[in-house]
Amino acid sequence: MEKSCTLLVHFDKGTPAIANEIKEALEGNDVPAKIDAMKKAIMLLLNGETLPQLFITIVRYVLPSEDHTIQKLLLLYLEIIEKTDAKGRVLPEMILICQNLRNNLQHPNEYIRGVTLRFLCRLNETEIIEPLIPSVLQNLEHRHPFIRRNAILAVMSIYKLPQGEQLLVDAPEMIEKVLSTEQDPSAKRNAFLMLFTCAQDRAINYLLTHVDRVSEWGELLQMVVLELIRKVCRTNRGEKGKYIKIIISLLNAPSTAVIYECASTLVSLSSAPTAIRAAANTYCQLLLSQSDNNVKLIVLDRLNELKSSHRDIMVDLIMDVLRALSSPNLDIRRKTLDIVLELITPRNINEVVLMLKKEVVKTQSGELEKNGEYRQMLIQAIHSCAIKFPEVASTVVHLLMDFLGDSNVASAIDVVVFVREIIETNPKLRVSIIMRLLDTFYQIRAARVCSCALWIIGEYCLSLSEVESGIATIKQCLGELPFYSVSEEGEATDASKKTPQANSITVSSRRPAILADGTYATQSAASETAFSPPTIVQGSLTSGNLRSLLLTGDFFLGAVVACTLSKLVLRLEEVQPSKVEVNKATMQALLIMVSMLQLGQSHVLPHPIDNDSYDRIVLCMRLLCNTGDEIRKIWLQSCRQSFVKMLSDKQLRETEELKAKAQVSHAQPDDLIDFYHLKSRKGMSQLELEDEVQDDLKRATGEFVKDADDANKLNRILQLTGFSDPVYAEAYVTVHHYDIVLDVTVINRTKETLQNLCLELATMGDLKLVERPQNYTLAPESSKQIKANIKVSSTETGVIFGNIVYETSNVLERTVVVLNDIHIDIMDYIAPAVCTDAAFRTMWAEFEWENKVAVNTVIQNEKEFLDHIIKSTNMKCLTAPSALEGECGFLAANLYAKSVFGEDALVNVSVEKQADGKLSGYIRIRSKTQGIALSLGDKITLKQKGGS
Repeated sequence: MEKSCTLLVHFDKGTPAIANEIKEALEGNDVPAKIDAMKKAIMLLLNGETLPQLFITIVRYVLPSEDHTIQKLLLLYLEIIEKTDAKGRVLPEMILICQNLRNNLQHPNEYIRGVTLRFLCRLNETEIIEPLIPSVLQNLEHRHPFIRRNAILAVMSIYKLPQGEQLLVDAPEMIEKVLSTEQDPSAKRNAFLMLFTCAQDRAINYLLTHVDRVSEWGELLQMVVLELIRKVCRTNRGEKGKYIKIIISLLNAPSTAVIYECASTLVSLSSAPTAIRAAANTYCQLLLSQSDNNVKLIVLDRLNELKSSHRDIMVDLIMDVLRALSSPNLDIRRKTLDIVLELITPRNINEVVLMLKKEVVKTQSGELEKNGEYRQMLIQAIHSCAIKFPEVASTVVHLLMDFLGDSNVASAIDVVVFVREIIETNPKLRVSIIMRLLDTFYQIRAARVCSCALWIIGEYCLSLSEVESGIATIKQCLGELPFYSVSEEGEATDASKKTPQANSITVSSRRPAILADGTYATQSAASETAFSPPTIVQGSLTSGNLRSLLLTGDFFLGAVVACTLSKLVLRLEEVQPSKVEVNKATMQALLIMVSMLQLGQSHVLPHPIDNDSYDRIVLCMRLLCNTGDEIRKIWLQSCRQSFVKMLSDKQLRETEELKAKAQVSHAQPDDLIDFYHLKSRKGMSQLELEDEVQDDLKRATGEFVKDADDANKLNRILQLTGFSDPVYAEAYVTVHHYDIVLDVTVINRTKETLQNLCLELATMGDLKLVERPQNYTLAPESSKQIKANIKVSSTETGVIFGNIVYETSNVLERTVVVLNDIHIDIMDYIAPAVCTDAAFRTMWAEFEWENKVAVNTVIQNEKEFLDHIIKSTNMKCLTAPSALEGECGFLAANLYAKSVFGEDALVNVSVEKQADGKLSGYIRIRSKTQGIALSLGDKITLKQKGGS
């Protein structure tokens, strides 16, 4: 068996010291050399060397030394050497040590006394301690507090030894006396801790007699008091009320550590609104007063827990929580916004939005490097506020539209998506948004933002003046036609090696892009970058933004311009009585489209126009030359209808998620319900009454009863040996996040005693055994519960092997029973999670491990197969249900999950129905680590067959 270790020191294995060198140094008179030698000896002992020859040298040459450092090192040496022989008897040479310790305990120097008392706390040998007890007790009354506080700890550890109560019969009484007279805060805390651990009733008694003085005690003692209260209330819930009063009085303590502990104790013990409100106020106070970011993050976590269990109380504190946005740290700001967005109600929405608007304005002025990211977070927060409460949209939408030209592309995209949603959901704001958008359109610098803004202009310009302004704005941003002169083309042909105009906003590349459904497509220009200021100025002064973007070869944007112009011309036909004007506008639109096609086929640009965009622009030209009613309806109505459907789908999904969150456990039909007004109020304060009622409510609504799924428990029992083996074993496997507990029941099926029975386990994968196996003796036909702890360090399928070894009295050799393997399932570690499409695609591109599994199943319906995969991999489908509807014989969906270690698992399912009705295709798994990709692949291969 391994010994327990009370000391850990880092050991550099480079050059181990030789015992003879250490011995020589200890025998010399040079104090620094002695200190060095003692340190080396301790290092070697801690690393498993025994060094028996050093003991007598140390007794002869080190014991008499008066140097304090040497005396301290001597005590550390004594702490780690073996003090007993193989049979557990104390070694005779330890008597030499005993005399030295007694002298130290009566030493005139306080430091020597103190460290010796400290050393006694770690001694377990009663024979050595017994002669020292009188000296220890004398030190309880020493004038110096350093000695008193260590003497109290020594008494506590001696009393806790197996024979401690015989060695120190009246220790608790003595310490109680010391506690009543002691003035030193640290000694007082140690004395109270001694009573708390060894004589809890006396500690409670002392606390309740001095209850009105608790707030004046030192910080250390108050922490132990809170520890005691937690322990007492867990074992005896009935007496909670009087202790909660003590905690509330401690909330005004000067120490922040104490008030933090008070708040968390209150939350763990009580659900009374008064208590929870007091705790929440304390957290908010700490959030603002503490400058350390880690503290703020921890406090925000606590507030987040309160939010889920006591939302109504947290709603009142929303503005206090929002004040945490003043911290420059992005993680703190993100957490704060997450909490606040779930606490919004019609009563506080205006205040919250006002605060968020102020923060957005602040991001313009400051020059912090993270301002762009922070602005993006604020914009998303305002977006979700405006969707929940449409009436606030009017106050924020115009402010946010100033950021359409933001150099942080991501936040500009967020703004334009927000505007697109608001213009549909708030018809009253349509006119003002369109006017503002047309005014600020020239500032937009990113292609994706431009294309979304163009779509809005094409869909929502309805009146004559709006349509005309729309066409004029687009013409103005495209600049003079044609896009290049003949001479330029000639130059470009000559210098085709040279690069084109360098105001590039999109980086042109021919690499495969990942489409929203996870399939690949070759793209010519899509990766966007935040661009340097000179580019912007040049683009905005010399030519319009659309022109600059087209000249970098972004023809997708060209196709969007063509579609927008087509819609605007079709709308103009409806609202403009003059045929001449309509024809003029049509001709101008056709001219722009032809110019774009010419540019695409010229040699001015490094890449010609891609086929998709070419077809799209040609389609627009045909449409303008020949419009029928059916086509007009598709262009002017169907697009909008699809968008409305998409929005309603999104809202439906969100409300369903909220409903799922709100489902709480219900009471059993025969549970007892108490009535507030019928409670006896004898001697109870308002707080105690509230607390009792809350407890009754919890009991009635089944919150105390955790739903232990018994059927599920039985599934986790694994048989390890056969019924005919001499030893039968089965294991109950419990998987916590970072460790696995095996609860193994071993039954002796024979008629004889099994000796030295040992359960030996070995692991494969990222699993580690925590403790060494022990030996047991099993009587005939008796059983034994053996617990084994296994640490887990990553998400992958692990295997535990093992065998049971034992001896019987009449056979000399050991018998071995080999156990069944235990496979640890990856499903215990991953949980469904949600992420945005953009984040999914970024991760998909970044992750280097891909596992491709071919579809092989008896299921014949694509949707059914997808549901089967979701169920068997415990993942969340990110693809919207509406995108999976209909029968087309093809299906592509993205699934996402997160492991308890924070790793991401991405899965893309692409299946197609063959002519014979069977499904074919691939399931691709991507992750950062190899473990997840392989384990999930194995799991899918195993489970995908489906059917019965």
